Amino acid sequence: MSQPDRAALEHEMVRTAFQKKAVSRLPANDVLELAIAFFAERGYRAGKTGRPNQIFIMGKREGALPRVTGELSARADVGRPGVTLVTMDGFGENLGPTMEAFYQELRSRRKK
Repeated sequence: MSQPDRAALEHEMVRTAFQKKAVSRLPANDVLELAIAFFAERGYRAGKTGRPNQIFIMGKREGALPRVTGELSARADVGRPGVTLVTMDGFGENLGPTMEAFYQELRSRRKK
């Protein structure tokens, strides 16, 4: 089995990249637990990293990419107490739209 062309992989990573920030009233730990459950329900491996307030998201082959990855971090008390800044970053044909769905989930919970 030959290795895929590195330039083609990089192009696909750029094309399917998802980067966004969101604000939540949930505590940082609750956001991370919600994210782990959300991505696990959709077939991705998700869990805490060695860094505080950060999780990883990993998936299998999507399109031309042999594996997809993402990360999500939550910083509490940004700007004012009770506000959590959530930073999402990842790539993948399906992972990008799934991260967008999580972003919308956070927004919908903010309005409640």
